[in-house]
Amino acid sequence: DNALKLAPPLREAYENDPRVKRLIDTARAIEGMPRHASTHAAGVVVTAQPVSHYVPLATSDEAVVTQFPMGTLEELGLLKMDFLGLRNLTVVRDTERVVRRDDPAFLLDAIPDDDAETFAMLAQGKTSGVFQLESAGMTGVCVGLVPQSIEDITAVVALYRPGPMDSIPRFIDSKHHPEHVTYKHPLLRDILRVTYGCIVYQEQVLEIFRKLAGFSLGKADMVRRAMSKKKMKELARERENFVGGNEAEGIPGAVKNGVDAPTAESIFDEIMDFANYAFNKAHAVSYAIVAYQTAYLKCHYPKEYMAALLTSVIDWTSKVAEYIAECREMGLEVKAPDINTSEAGFTVAPDGHIRFGLVAVKNAGRSFIQSLLDERAAGGPFASFPSFCARMYPRDLNRRGVESLIKCGAMDGFGAGRASLIAALGPIAAGLDASHKQNVEGQVDLFGGGGTAGAEAPLPVVPDYPVRERMTMEKEITGLYLSGHPLDAYRAELRKVNGPPLRRILNDFAQDGGPTVFRDEQKITVAGLLTAVRTKTTRNNSLMAYATLEDTTGSMELLVFANTLTRSGPYLKADRAVVVSGRLSVREDKEPQILADDVRPLADLDPVDRPPLTETPPPERKLYLKLSLTGHPKADRLRPLLAMFPGAVRAVIFDTDTGKKLGAACGLDDRLVRELTDWFGAENVVIQ
Repeated sequence: DNALKLAPPLREAYENDPRVKRLIDTARAIEGMPRHASTHAAGVVVTAQPVSHYVPLATSDEAVVTQFPMGTLEELGLLKMDFLGLRNLTVVRDTERVVRRDDPAFLLDAIPDDDAETFAMLAQGKTSGVFQLESAGMTGVCVGLVPQSIEDITAVVALYRPGPMDSIPRFIDSKHHPEHVTYKHPLLRDILRVTYGCIVYQEQVLEIFRKLAGFSLGKADMVRRAMSKKKMKELARERENFVGGNEAEGIPGAVKNGVDAPTAESIFDEIMDFANYAFNKAHAVSYAIVAYQTAYLKCHYPKEYMAALLTSVIDWTSKVAEYIAECREMGLEVKAPDINTSEAGFTVAPDGHIRFGLVAVKNAGRSFIQSLLDERAAGGPFASFPSFCARMYPRDLNRRGVESLIKCGAMDGFGAGRASLIAALGPIAAGLDASHKQNVEGQVDLFGGGGTAGAEAPLPVVPDYPVRERMTMEKEITGLYLSGHPLDAYRAELRKVNGPPLRRILNDFAQDGGPTVFRDEQKITVAGLLTAVRTKTTRNNSLMAYATLEDTTGSMELLVFANTLTRSGPYLKADRAVVVSGRLSVREDKEPQILADDVRPLADLDPVDRPPLTETPPPERKLYLKLSLTGHPKADRLRPLLAMFPGAVRAVIFDTDTGKKLGAACGLDDRLVRELTDWFGAENVVIQ
């Protein structure tokens, strides 16, 4: 209906074309209907008898589900419990198991709950990999709050959601300045003391009803539910009960407990504002304890914890890259995979570094890696590449998997170059195939060597891949540069740029509560490596470019429009280290992008096609427009459009009807130029 009102062409088609009318009428008929029968991610119905005795059942992705939604189940008196499976619990368990190898007496349940070093780590913002606290927003809250107890972490978990987030500044201020804490009535002091005067938990709401107005806990919980569902008629009645009481229901009311009516009304209003968001404290405490445990392990057993954390995301390449970057920040070395020392997951080596897990190698596959580990366990370390192939042949000589292991450096320990190993794989595999065929046919080598002797032939001597190509292979196979990073040569330049890591930007926009550090249209300068560049012709026949910028933490897409492309085009080439200035662009259902205003080499020693840009300010430019201010159908939209892009660039508008020139000011934004060009034609839009 809205589209028909707001889009005249659609409305005209609807009124004049029977097919469009039928399509739109059909769409209107089904609009708002359920698209599918969804399944609760963690909800489990618990019944005394088989569930089919109470409600009809169905199957959904092989799971047995009730045909009724949870609200109906509750009305029928059935019990629904939510059971949440957390990957972080596995991380904690795996870390504890590894720690106990060296310290059998270690018990996670026995760690102190007031460890000063752990809280100091959180206050410094070192929260990457810490359950619930690693988002950019949560990190900022930890730095501002300086948590000193699990109670503080519990409050952060409960507050950091849409709605309660508005209370975070007051909460932090009250913690650091107890003199700022106020209570609307002394009876609230004991209830709200742990949260510095702020209502944070559902349990606090229930206790306020009970202690101030004499509600039973059951009755108080019913009111809390009514608030969350905004049942206004019921709430109007409960307001009267809260303030003045209800003798028939055995509720004395707040006034009888010494709270004056205006204060009671004010307290009820505050609860009303917050009840829809109030968090269950038992849930928040459970999360806070796991958060504290992960922080404690990261603080005191960093290599064991980070290895377990990396294993938990082994199939999630971007997270693996993020946590490996965190390992480097912590001073932990993550070494490339090795077929004689690596396990399936990330492990802690005897010398203290973390060894890359073999399952994280693309194209290898879990079954092939398990076969490799089984053979290594049965026959000991692999002595050479030909020996490896011969031993793995009866099990699973997955040629694609072997190539991937070679390319990522897992076989560097054999002492041969990766190019030599790749060149040898085909002949060795062919020799093993021939040997196997002879054995099957009952043939025996006259010299008694069998076909496998040929597998130990010398490896071909070929020039090894250049360093940059080896790193590119590593990135292709593992999603990471393992033996180095192309940006390693630019450490000094990167420090000068001092731009935010790309992963920090992505994480900030990805968090549930929305970004807290960055924002749409924010000006930003970042540095990284261009890994892909492609150009595209726009609707007005100008060129633009899409490029992928990558640093050691992640990657983002750059949009380079015509003006910037004209200036910076020579620098837009794959494998070029660049510094980019521009603005963040965030659109629904898209990863954040950067609208590039300027791209230049990260270092002067980059080979370029023209001299680097100087720091002298560019000459003042003007926007010239030519149109009929009375005859053009979109002339009346020109001023509002220019106002949408504020700035100091002078716009000169030439009216073809009168020959007069009019002035205006705007920002010279590529989107504005595109729109003007679409409206008035490229020949009537000039920038000089």
